[in-house]
Amino acid sequence: MAEHGGTAPLALTQGDPAGIGPDVTLAAWQQRKELALQPFLFIGDPKVLESRARKLDIPLTLKLSSPEEAEADFADALPVLPVPVGIDVVAGQPHVATARGTISAIETAVSLCMDNRVRAVVTNPIAKAVLYEAGFGFPGHTEFLADLASKAKGQSYRPVMMLAGEKLRAVPLTIHIPLKDVPAAVTEDLVLETCRIIHADLTSRFGLSAPRLAVSGLNPHAGEGGALGKEDDAVIAPALKRLRAEGIDAFGPLPADTMFHDEARRRYDVAVCMYHDQALIPVKALDFDGAVNVTLGLPFVRTSPDHGTAFGIAGQGLAREHSLVAALKLADQLTRKAGAD
Repeated sequence: MAEHGGTAPLALTQGDPAGIGPDVTLAAWQQRKELALQPFLFIGDPKVLESRARKLDIPLTLKLSSPEEAEADFADALPVLPVPVGIDVVAGQPHVATARGTISAIETAVSLCMDNRVRAVVTNPIAKAVLYEAGFGFPGHTEFLADLASKAKGQSYRPVMMLAGEKLRAVPLTIHIPLKDVPAAVTEDLVLETCRIIHADLTSRFGLSAPRLAVSGLNPHAGEGGALGKEDDAVIAPALKRLRAEGIDAFGPLPADTMFHDEARRRYDVAVCMYHDQALIPVKALDFDGAVNVTLGLPFVRTSPDHGTAFGIAGQGLAREHSLVAALKLADQLTRKAGAD
């Protein structure tokens, strides 16, 4: 795990410049004192911030900064490490020409983090369709970050997406695949590898000495003893038995429909779910504005707001900054915990 200086800033990437990333960045910075935000360095195009600030009528002072200057600059200005977009950006109108700048901002943030010049990477939302049109070769943000880490460290990393809110942490075992493909994708090895990564990060970064992992079933009623599907007994249960033999407190498979009420959530630290909606629906129902996307399994801390680019409301003063603020605060907390270990 990388060690970071106590005064190093957080790196905040621009995301898609036509989305609400600039909006929520400006709103968070504007409230930095009231929210007690730690210094962050915006990596992106200063012209995009200036244009969006004018559109939203937000008073803005920018300062071109290095990571080493950002802490001092943050009190009076929004520190920016410039990464030009290359075109005039219109809020709400994504354009493929901005893809290179979006990718470059992420690459820069990861490089600075791996060099210990920033403490963590916080990413504003990207539009995958825009990046795909430009030839982006990864399913999404998470896989790209893992590839950058692998190239920097010379070893492979398996990223795990966790959604974290005040009331619930949840991990989807499978993510952006069709529901019909989930049963074949849920393998014993995948359950084992994912739960091991979750256990390691909750221990080392979240400071939990003995994390409790509640693992859902794949089928209704966790298969009802095989009557509603074989995968729960044949695949998930044997994996959990192996994990417990390793000293990892992973229990289940549990019927997903009874995992998320108040009393049930008190029994575990993270819910491990079999597919995307099984994890994300309860997280968003319990804390739609404040949930954070955290990537586990990387050699650096990465957090992100748990929402998309929201092109339809970009530049209209309707975007809520709560999830970005939560992502910035969690990145700060996790890097301070790691530094104390």
